[in-house]
Amino acid sequence: MPSPLPFCELHLHIEGTLEPATIFELAARHGATLRDATPDELAARYDFANLQGFLDLYYENMGVLRTEDDFAHLAEAYFLRAHRAGVAHVELFVDPQAHTARGVPAATVLRGLDRAARAAEERLGITSGIIACVLRDEPVASAQRMLDEVLDAGVPLLGIGLDSAEVGHPPRLFRDVFARAADAGLRRVAHAGEEGPADYIREALDELGAERIDHGVRALDDAALVERLARERIPLTLCPLSNVRLRVVDDVARLPFRTLLEAGLVVTVNSDDPAYFGGYLDDNVAALRNAFALTDDEVRLLARNSVEASFASDARRDELLRQLT
Repeated sequence: MPSPLPFCELHLHIEGTLEPATIFELAARHGATLRDATPDELAARYDFANLQGFLDLYYENMGVLRTEDDFAHLAEAYFLRAHRAGVAHVELFVDPQAHTARGVPAATVLRGLDRAARAAEERLGITSGIIACVLRDEPVASAQRMLDEVLDAGVPLLGIGLDSAEVGHPPRLFRDVFARAADAGLRRVAHAGEEGPADYIREALDELGAERIDHGVRALDDAALVERLARERIPLTLCPLSNVRLRVVDDVARLPFRTLLEAGLVVTVNSDDPAYFGGYLDDNVAALRNAFALTDDEVRLLARNSVEASFASDARRDELLRQLT
């Protein structure tokens, strides 16, 4: 049964919900051969030394996503699992460049996701939006083309994000892309301060106009930045199990979770790439509850933070906040 507390999931890569069994199912559908013989063999490779090791497998596995139906199937499976986790609203990240590079048009990707999203709202009551993310380790010109393609796809788009390998790819490179996205009415978020320095967080705010920071744990390296994030109520989308699996910390209990809360930051909890990192939103909440002996009131605060940090409509936010009073 879903959690009695409605959560908004704000840091969820839809490609990261691609479970090993689904990879094999889609490969069979397309007559594709995989390097692993079974889903269990594939899952055994989900032990990552760092972010790049994860990304290499992540992009390899995407090869089974080829048609609108594939993307709809992927998202439908996520929405069903999210419903069991108590997710009431989700803002889906997607990486169009990773698919267009394989010959899959951005419109195909977005139509499949939008179809699943509309069905999930009707059947499960989960509202959602799509955030198209820039692959920061690809050229700026590629990001500009991606923005053109998603704006021309004829599918409602909520926002633009920045993700992929962080170190050596500062946010400022994509200033013009994000300015164009803002002119088109898109909301703006960015991965910063996961493996990269605290300065990347500041750049995301000042150069990209980011309204949320994805991850952001390195903010604690800069006291002035922490003060600013608290003062301006800039949310951080923490992903506890992701941070463990990607060796940001070696245990959930080593996350600076309470330090961030005590600094007055708007902390939210999310699952990032749950098929790869060992848990969906409810698993991440449970991990924090166990590691930090969270009270029910503290879990409720996390739920409230997620609603307040979301880009849901005013009416939807008010509805969810009423459920949390």
